[in-house]
Amino acid sequence: MEKILTIQDLHVSFVTYGGEVQAVRGVNLHLNQGETLAIVGESGCGKSVTANSIMRLIPSPPGKITHGTITFKQKDLTRLPTKQIRKIRGVDISMIFQDPMTALNPTLTIGNQLTEGLKQHQSISSKEAQQKALDMLHLVGIPNPMERMKQYPHQFSGGMRQRIVIAMALICEPELLIADEPTTALDVTIQAQILQLFKKIQSETGVSIILITHDLGVVAKIADRIAVMYAGKIIETGNRREIFHHPQHPYTQGLLNSVPRLDRKGRKLVPIDGTPPDLFSPPAGCPFTARCPQAMEVCSKIYPFHSELSDTHEVDCWLQDERAKKYRKINT
Repeated sequence: MEKILTIQDLHVSFVTYGGEVQAVRGVNLHLNQGETLAIVGESGCGKSVTANSIMRLIPSPPGKITHGTITFKQKDLTRLPTKQIRKIRGVDISMIFQDPMTALNPTLTIGNQLTEGLKQHQSISSKEAQQKALDMLHLVGIPNPMERMKQYPHQFSGGMRQRIVIAMALICEPELLIADEPTTALDVTIQAQILQLFKKIQSETGVSIILITHDLGVVAKIADRIAVMYAGKIIETGNRREIFHHPQHPYTQGLLNSVPRLDRKGRKLVPIDGTPPDLFSPPAGCPFTARCPQAMEVCSKIYPFHSELSDTHEVDCWLQDERAKKYRKINT
């Protein structure tokens, strides 16, 4: 499969009065053409910072990409001038944010907001832009698009606003779509509709998708591959079957054990004890050591080597290393 995006050794920090927060610490990821990659993990693990880094939306100050590369179409996005990045945003790479109301301008009609990006990035007439906006509203399932184009954001429900935000992100036909918690503010019925919409759009347009979420139910329905993130690091990646049925990192196992699953009725939910480490001063070893029931002495001292379990399944965990068997467990 052709890779459309490659992230190598990405580090992102935020300088605060309390010190430097190392939010992203050596992330390595890739996205294949036409696939959906989900990045999962609890709040504060660095998912959204990674996504915003791709779009170069990290506020500076206080944030800064301190190391690494983000390669899209043979271009390193971390080193492009701001003028070139602006030409890429919305055209080649688009982003859907959590709250659709904050992504829409309450003073402009939906039609004006949809055609604004087209007129800025493409040399087309107002009539052509309006027709394309109507087609896009139809694609995302907005009824009576001609009438809806004249209305304002407050006249739509939350689910409808999210569909409009999706239409805005796709109207310039980007190759990469980043969706940051796109269903968090929606009820479960509307969530299901939005997820079906993502599948439909991907099948019709071939767009590649990065989905940022903490909801494993969402991941199970839409993702082709999954990257599990913890304390600024990607600790396990694999396809949907590998992550849900053969998780190898104790944190991934903990995530799955702490959510209800229909395929395991009657099983007691087990929360993950403790809290993530302080990223002002991250641990030298595995960041999950203090919460891990299988932790060994070596886990707290040295970060684990990267293990490739298959062509698609990779994990950073000492439990996969034969050399670690001599160490005793410390959290049992």
